[in-house]
Amino acid sequence: MIQYGISLPPFGHLSNPHVLVDVAAAAEENGWHGVFLWDHLLRPDEEPPGVTDPWVMLTAIAAATTRIRIGPLITPVARRRPLKLAREAATLDVYSRGRVTLGLGLGVDAGGELTRTGEESEPKIQGAKLSEGVGLLDRLLRGEHIVHHGTYYTLDGITLIPTGAQRPRIPFWLAARGHALVPVRRAAKYDGLALLAVSPDRFDEVVECVHEERGNIDGFDFVVWANPDHPIEEYERRGATWVIHEMRPHHSLDQVMTVITSTVG
Repeated sequence: MIQYGISLPPFGHLSNPHVLVDVAAAAEENGWHGVFLWDHLLRPDEEPPGVTDPWVMLTAIAAATTRIRIGPLITPVARRRPLKLAREAATLDVYSRGRVTLGLGLGVDAGGELTRTGEESEPKIQGAKLSEGVGLLDRLLRGEHIVHHGTYYTLDGITLIPTGAQRPRIPFWLAARGHALVPVRRAAKYDGLALLAVSPDRFDEVVECVHEERGNIDGFDFVVWANPDHPIEEYERRGATWVIHEMRPHHSLDQVMTVITSTVG
């Protein structure tokens, strides 16, 4: 059975921590299976002002809920350090009693959060950092002792303790958009593929690619971004396991609550 998640931007109308926690708690009460937060440091000037840290808020949401899955959708690995990200994720997973899913990807330069802070913005280098960084996250969150001197990251004799509540580790969903299959093949190595703006026919191609890479798709999540106008039943028939309803920064609190109280079920 398909599961439903809502993606909330902790900006503007939802940058008030108390409001954001109340919204997440309402989502759980109304039957949603997951609440996920955008991970950004800056936003464009034309959007409503205000940015709240997603990792602090995920911890607050964990404290106010008991059932829903939580996590960032998505965290841009190119502007993170693998050890720091692993510590945050493992701590949150222990605190939430094993409810974290890590959404990982390239990220975008929204509001200049890469270019205005001197972070890497070249897509090919971002992709290389993503591949190297996710590989290290995988090993860290499995509790491996790591000696790694790579192109972009160094971990010299490090073992992560604790590694989180889930075994063998916290699940990873890697993001992909457009027609490139490189991100799809990268995601196939892990636990799920988060597909932004995908048609049902394109979805079939992606499922086939993942199947070829893995040999099977058992236990693999296919996550699609959708809205109530999209053919959700069609995605489910073709193999989608999660549907994410994404709220945008311009949506008012009333609009967010209307979706939360009327979409699932």
